[in-house]
Amino acid sequence: MPLRMGRRLISVRPVECAGSSKYRSRRSRRALRIEPSASIGKRLFDIAVASAALLFLAPLLVAVAVAIKVTSPGPVLFVQYRYGYRNRSFKIYKFRTMRTNACDARGVKQTVRGDSRVTPVGKILRKTSLDEIPQLINVIKGDMSLVGPRPHVPGMLAADLPYEDLVPYYFQRHTARPGITGLAQVSGCRGSTIEPNRAISRIDYDLDYIEKWSLRMDIMIIARTIRREFLSGSGF
Repeated sequence: MPLRMGRRLISVRPVECAGSSKYRSRRSRRALRIEPSASIGKRLFDIAVASAALLFLAPLLVAVAVAIKVTSPGPVLFVQYRYGYRNRSFKIYKFRTMRTNACDARGVKQTVRGDSRVTPVGKILRKTSLDEIPQLINVIKGDMSLVGPRPHVPGMLAADLPYEDLVPYYFQRHTARPGITGLAQVSGCRGSTIEPNRAISRIDYDLDYIEKWSLRMDIMIIARTIRREFLSGSGF
């Protein structure tokens, strides 16, 4: 209560209770059946697209791995624990973009523009979002989906507060598998969470995605991600 009263920007979006008749009347039976975590179609789509993408991108992945190994001492992949479906932790895979002795294993310190920890090759990978490609392995394993709320590290800060303190309904985003990309990312909510309003908006976009999900929506988000991240190079 003191935190809620002391911070004017704290989010107060109502929490939907699955077992409440009040909310059940607002959602059709069809909407309840097609939640992303319960959709067999979404899971099959994820496996098919992720497998095809890994085969198609295999030569590029080998070239990136060689470039990382030659230009910077340390492992090719960066492995970190993140929040997954229903708050279960899992190991996420990314191409290593930072110097080994400067990596933040906990992920609490966020990357900023011009971050001195990033290697020259890492700058290119982050700019084009190619560092995220190994997460296709996470998708095939079932830890992640192609589209969903981006997985956060436990203890992630937003506006210098633990995310769950700033956004009381934060953990609702974990009712779906985390995604390589998501509605928040293609809607401009990517990057730093220092600004409270942007941090809150990111969670609201995640919950909007879960409530309105469809395969058509997934395909639209993937197309926008390819155009925005891989082709335009908006990462850092």
